[in-house]
Amino acid sequence: MKPLQLETESINGYPVCRESAPHIIESIMAHIEDTGRPCRYFSCLNPHSAEMAASEPAFHDALLNSDILTPDGVGVVIVSRLTGGNIHRRVTGMDIFETLTRRMDANGGMSCFFLGSTEETLAKIRARMAADYPGVTVAGTLSPPFKPAFDAADSEEMLGRINESGADVLWVGLTAPKQEKWLHEHRDRLDVAFAGAIGAAFDFYAGNIRRAGPVLQNLGLEWLPRLLQEPRRLWRRSLVSAPRFFIRSLRHRPSETHGGR
Repeated sequence: MKPLQLETESINGYPVCRESAPHIIESIMAHIEDTGRPCRYFSCLNPHSAEMAASEPAFHDALLNSDILTPDGVGVVIVSRLTGGNIHRRVTGMDIFETLTRRMDANGGMSCFFLGSTEETLAKIRARMAADYPGVTVAGTLSPPFKPAFDAADSEEMLGRINESGADVLWVGLTAPKQEKWLHEHRDRLDVAFAGAIGAAFDFYAGNIRRAGPVLQNLGLEWLPRLLQEPRRLWRRSLVSAPRFFIRSLRHRPSETHGGR
């Protein structure tokens, strides 16, 4: 089983990918096009997810064992700089989704499956995908039950629908930490080449939530408009999780560059 050859560095004990989105996509595409491909999955690390994982072992394991773990939050980039690392910019779930989907569209003959969110949001995604990326087939979509955790019957239905679709790529939007834990637990039973836990990207792409513009993204302030839109839901991750993450991360010394899994 060939590893994804991507350089990483240690942030808070996690092997975070230090490479650009285009380079990451090249590695993913090479894996998808390989024969006998096992499922690989990627997750995003930001200060809030790292702090949740600190008290939730299953989430910690899911992040730690991701084949690609990208620096989603500006806090991760800042910690890398402060500790002498080489992570220079964020790579979000939306970045991976858009960049990989463009490559799949250019190649043609490839397909994906969307797991998560509501039927209304999935309908918006199907319509936009048909217009934006006609070379990519949406092999299926599924809105699973809205509950804190899935039981065995739920997961069996989800696995069956995904595997029967024949999709190359699975996009999972169940919110953290549910999406990462589900992927980690079931990766060996997924008949897709690549899967990504992309959370809010479902709502961004469907147009339910407006993403901050390039200027705020480049300044590392993409979180600010979302905080202003949903202060009651998001205040904790910005005002509590971020400071704790900085303190915890600065106790870890960055490891030497090494290849990906």
